[in-house]
Amino acid sequence: MPAKACQIRRSEVADIAGIREIYAQPSCYAATLQLPFPSQLQWEQKLGQVTPGFYSLVAERDGRILGQVGMMVHDNPRRRHVANLGLAVCESVRGQGIGRALMQAAMELAFNWLAVRRIEIEVYTDNQAAIALYRSLGFEPEGTARGYAFRAGEYVDVLLLAFLRQ
Repeated sequence: MPAKACQIRRSEVADIAGIREIYAQPSCYAATLQLPFPSQLQWEQKLGQVTPGFYSLVAERDGRILGQVGMMVHDNPRRRHVANLGLAVCESVRGQGIGRALMQAAMELAFNWLAVRRIEIEVYTDNQAAIALYRSLGFEPEGTARGYAFRAGEYVDVLLLAFLRQ
């Protein structure tokens, strides 16, 4: 049975607590560069102000934030055609198409409205579900960054993926 649809929209200040709750989940901070025990104040500082080139979209259903994608479009004149994405989906609703819907919305915004031609993503090499999602959307592996980040007491690798719109 298909999951109940969710609304994808730009995040608002009122969403910050819900976004923080997602990134407080162990699998979400472990799969991103976030740290455990995220503070409300840190998220308010990150999302509570307008940052040029940064776009935050959320997936919402019945007033609950289910996922978030952040997209940073580079401001360097030689890299303005490039964006970098980060994504997290609430553990209880994974496998329901929420990550796909967020990614498709971010890609549509990037390619059709922001003049982005290239989207880059770094994903830990052990995050097979995310890798499968990104590859199904047309992202291609470009290499592995060894020892990219420190996670749970050890250095871990990431796969560098990109989608280049011709």
